[in-house]
Amino acid sequence: MRFRFWLFISGGLFIIGIVAGIVFSHTISAGISALFNDQMSNLEDLVAGLAPYQPTTALFIFLKNALALVVSFLFSPFLCILPVFALLFNSAFLSYFSVIVVQEESLGFLLAGVLPHGIIEIPALIIGEAAALGFGVSLIIALFTRDRNKTLLPAFKRNLKYLMVAIALLIPAAIIETFITPLFLS
Repeated sequence: MRFRFWLFISGGLFIIGIVAGIVFSHTISAGISALFNDQMSNLEDLVAGLAPYQPTTALFIFLKNALALVVSFLFSPFLCILPVFALLFNSAFLSYFSVIVVQEESLGFLLAGVLPHGIIEIPALIIGEAAALGFGVSLIIALFTRDRNKTLLPAFKRNLKYLMVAIALLIPAAIIETFITPLFLS
């Protein structure tokens, strides 16, 4: 299948997660609220330990995000559960968190905190998870076909190429998140 198909699937799952996060923020059960609040607490702890304007912070952000994409890619043959979960959970958490920030601060504050690096990081996530989905489905299909060698290696190479594009996009996103985003928030 063409990579564009997986981009649409990945983007669609991201949008579903965004909508779910908004709905959860208004009509949330205690269990989901606790899960998201735990994630927000972990995020606050992580941010507290990272200093803006430090190269080590940019490196940490890049490695954390790149590792998440690589792990998702490697484990995608297991019924594509990890890429689907990564897209839905990250987008739901982003929108849930966004609703809270808008209520406590302002829409401008949210946009200043997310847009500078998010304009690169979110497409990188969608591209990387689309590569993971494409690879995972290709491997699953190859298990049930005779010509698996003819289909699997080209699919792996194509999706690995897109994964590398996504990882490359994470470099400027991490730099912007470390050195530019804090300027908008102060």
